[in-house]
Amino acid sequence: MPKEKRLRIRRKDDVQEGYAKMNPKAVEYLGIKDIVEIVKVGGKKYRFKVITLEEVPENEVWCNADELRAKGIADKTIATCRAPLES
Repeated sequence: MPKEKRLRIRRKDDVQEGYAKMNPKAVEYLGIKDIVEIVKVGGKKYRFKVITLEEVPENEVWCNADELRAKGIADKTIATCRAPLES
């Protein structure tokens, strides 16, 4: 079974659309290669390309503010994060 963890999703203006910044330790723990899948409580899934960055706290994922707003994801939302189940 793939590892998954509930992480805090943060809106950041300095992140490029389609990308998510994550801590390298979280990426390693979740077994993420290059794409993270974020699953909201209702089951809606979103995929982002991962950029590893030491400054990001282990329990957070930083994504583009405008993109999250368009997808209806509020700042500081808790969501399940994992490597995609299928490529």
